Amino acid sequence: MSLKSYPISPAKIGSQDGFRLPKAFSHDHPHLVTAKGHIEMISENTFLVHLEPDRELEADLDDDESVMMKLFLDSLLKFAIAKPDSLTLYTQEMADQMDELLAGVVVDEDEE
Repeated sequence: MSLKSYPISPAKIGSQDGFRLPKAFSHDHPHLVTAKGHIEMISENTFLVHLEPDRELEADLDDDESVMMKLFLDSLLKFAIAKPDSLTLYTQEMADQMDELLAGVVVDEDEE
């Protein structure tokens, strides 16, 4: 997934403060339009938004796989935030080596 940045602007919704996202966000990520979530402050001017899409819209993943993947990614994110200097940049050379290792490997997704 390529990283894409979306501009936000302040919005007053009733008596609540909020942010507006551009329409492009809705087009690119329709499964997140009705999602609920929370904000995690990283620094004074930086935060992460964790969204939890509507379960009915996540029909692609089995529930057990979805829960396990979420738990794994959440723990990975917490580790990366706690120890950012332990991260290694994934280079094109690494990708090429991986392609070499996987060349000719056939995966049968029907087998379990």
